[in-house]
Amino acid sequence: MGETENHQHPPPPQVVVPPAAPPNLALSRGPTWAPAEQLHQLQYCIHSNPSWPQALLLAFQHYIVNLGTTVLIANTFVPRMGGDHGDKARVIQGLLFMSGINTLLQTLIGSRLPTVMGASFAYTLPLLSIINDYTDEAFASEHDRFVRGMRTIQGSLIVSSFVNIILGYGRAWGELTRFFSPIVVVPLVCLVGLGLFARGFPLLGNCVEIGLPMLILLVISQQYMKRIHSRANLILERFALLFCIGIIWAFAAILTVSGAYNNVKTATKQSCRTDQSFLISSAPWIKIPYPFQWGTPIFRASHVFGMIGAALVSSAESTGTFFAAARLSGATAPPAHVLSRSIGLQGVGMLLEGLFGSLVGTTASVENVGLLGLTHIGSRRVVQISTAFMIFFSVFGKFGAFFASIPLPIFAAIYCILLGIVAASGITFIQFTNNNSMRNIYVLGVSLFLGLSIPQYFVANTTYDGHGPVRTNAGWFNDILNTIFSSPATVAIIVGTLLDNTLEAKHVDDRGVPWWKPFQHSKGDVRTEEFYSYPLRLNEYMPTRFF
Repeated sequence: MGETENHQHPPPPQVVVPPAAPPNLALSRGPTWAPAEQLHQLQYCIHSNPSWPQALLLAFQHYIVNLGTTVLIANTFVPRMGGDHGDKARVIQGLLFMSGINTLLQTLIGSRLPTVMGASFAYTLPLLSIINDYTDEAFASEHDRFVRGMRTIQGSLIVSSFVNIILGYGRAWGELTRFFSPIVVVPLVCLVGLGLFARGFPLLGNCVEIGLPMLILLVISQQYMKRIHSRANLILERFALLFCIGIIWAFAAILTVSGAYNNVKTATKQSCRTDQSFLISSAPWIKIPYPFQWGTPIFRASHVFGMIGAALVSSAESTGTFFAAARLSGATAPPAHVLSRSIGLQGVGMLLEGLFGSLVGTTASVENVGLLGLTHIGSRRVVQISTAFMIFFSVFGKFGAFFASIPLPIFAAIYCILLGIVAASGITFIQFTNNNSMRNIYVLGVSLFLGLSIPQYFVANTTYDGHGPVRTNAGWFNDILNTIFSSPATVAIIVGTLLDNTLEAKHVDDRGVPWWKPFQHSKGDVRTEEFYSYPLRLNEYMPTRFF
C-alpha cells in the first residue's frame, strides 16, 4: 500500500496546437480564378472554322486592317525617296503581294498561327540612311533617284535575310527563347502592343473629326449595341469593324465634297480628305509584281549592316506577336522549335521581298492579332483566306487603290483598340507566376519601364533624316544600335531575359518555369502536335530541324 500511495504519475504530455492559419479573406469575398492556359471565350479557335460566308467577311477585315500600315509606310517613305503617286501605288501593290505570300507560308509551314505578315516600321532607320546617301547625288529625274533607292533596298534585304535564315533554321533563335519565362513574356508581349502607341491617338489626332467618331462608334457598336439582341450580338461582335469603317468613310467623303477642307493646312487635307491619296488615278488596272522589277539590286556593305539590325528587331517583334497570337487563338505557347522555324521562314520571306523589290521587310502584324481578340475568332483558315484578298488587290491595282484611299485616322482609331488588346493579352501570362513575389515585381517593373523609356529616348533624339543618339564615324554601326534600342519589344527581351536569368534565378516556381518548361519542347505537351504540326503529313518529308 505504501508503494502505491507514494507512486506519482507523470504529468500528461502537453499537446502543442499550431496557430490557426489566418482566414483567406479573398475566398470569403468572392471567387478566385484558376490559371487558364487557353482562353475559353473564343468562338472559334485556331483549328476550328466559321462558315464560308463568315470566313470571307472576316478575312476581308484582316486585309483592311493590314492595309492601314501598308499605306502609312508607303506615304512616309516614297515621297522622300523621290517617287510620285504612281510609284507609291506600285510600292503598295508590292507590299501587299509579299504580305499575302509570306502570310500563306507562315500559316502553312511556319508558325502555323493565324498571324498576318505585314510591312514593318523596324526598317525605318536603314531606309533613311539609303535616302540620305542619294539625296545629294545628281540624277536625271526624281524618279531615277527613287529607282536607285529601291535597288539598294533590294540588295540590302537579300543579304540581310540570311541572318534570319541562319538564326532560325540553325535553331539559334529557339535556343535563345529557352531562356524565356512568363516573367519575360509579359513585358515582351505588352510592349509589342504598347510600343506602337504612336500609331494610335497621335495619328488619330491629325483629323479628330474623323478619327474620334470612328473610335467612339466602334466601341459602342461592338461592345454595347451587340447586347441588344442575340443576332445583333453575333453580327456586331464579328463585323462591327466593317460597318464602322463604311459609315465614317462615307462621312469623310461628305465632308470632302462639301468643301469642309478647302481652306485648311496641307497636312490636314492629306489626313482628312478622301481624294488626296491620288492612288486610284495612278494605279494600273493590272500589275503583277515580278522579281527585280526595279532593276538589278545594288549591294553596299554599310546599308546591309544597317538592314541586319532591322532584321533582328523584326524577329524580336514577331516573337512577341506569336505569343500573343497563340493566346488569342486558343493555342498553347509556341515551343522553341516552332519559333525557330518561324524566324527562319521570315528570313526566306525577306529574301523574296528583296527579289521582288519590296520597300521594307515584313513582321508579324500586331494589329491583325488584336483583331483575333476583338472578334473572338482565332481561326487559322480565316487568315489564310485573307491572303487571297491581299494578292488579288495587289494585282488588280484600281480595286486595291479604292480601299487604300481610306483616311489614315480611321485606321488609327482601329489601332487604338487592337493594339490595346494585344498589350492586355501579354498581362495574362503573369497568372502562371507568383504575383506576390517582390523579385518578380522588380523584374517586371524594370523591364516594362525601360522597354518604354529607352526607345522613347532614342526616338525623341532621332533627327528627321534618321540620325539617332548613337553617332560614331561608322554609319552602319549607328544604324544597328539605333534600330535595336528604338524597339520596345527588343529592349524588353534584352532587359527581361538578363534580369530574370541572373537575379535569384533559382526561384523557378516563382518564375513560372514548371508551367513554362513543357511548352519549350516538341513532346513536352500533348497539344503541341495538335496546334503546330505541319499539314498533310509534311513532317514525314521535312528535315527534323524544321519541326
